[in-house]
Amino acid sequence: MAKIRVLLAAGALALLTACGSTTGHDMAAAPSAAPAATTPAATTAAAFNEADVMFAQMMIPHHRQAVEMADLAATRAADPEIKKLAAKIKAAQDPEIQTMTGWLKAWGRPVPSGGMGHAMPGIMSEEQMKELKQAKGAAFDRRFAELMIAHHEGAIEMARTEKADGADPAAKELAETIESTQQAEVTELRQLLDRL
Repeated sequence: MAKIRVLLAAGALALLTACGSTTGHDMAAAPSAAPAATTPAATTAAAFNEADVMFAQMMIPHHRQAVEMADLAATRAADPEIKKLAAKIKAAQDPEIQTMTGWLKAWGRPVPSGGMGHAMPGIMSEEQMKELKQAKGAAFDRRFAELMIAHHEGAIEMARTEKADGADPAAKELAETIESTQQAEVTELRQLLDRL
């Protein structure tokens, strides 16, 4: 009887762990430079769980939107610091998209073409993106900073969820990088916003 209880408890724990890693969390994240050791090959032998999969599946479209926002700054921003920060965001997040795409392929999980149906914190609505695309000069600079702060805060939330619930060491390392890099960028964006 004790052996059955142990087996039932272990099964319940496994079920709760699997469910707990994918429910109750809206994951989204923002950009940063991927750690050098974070490659698809580095994760193939490592254990991963559903939290790792959801992190990658949600962070990829989240990063894609940040890159799209950053691309707009090249021709619409007036402030040189906004342009510089936008270029930095793009340079960090493009490689991270490739890294997470490699993980999903190695794990045999679908690579998102959209948002995979998950709600993502900080993601911009179509209306907000349209508004940003139509803005130019100082109006663009201000709106870019406001929207990117919200976008980054969503990514930080997703990264913290991955750090808490994920199993893959490389994915958790990337989450740590995203959190620290984007937190620093939020501070910089707030300072820019104060003077714009």
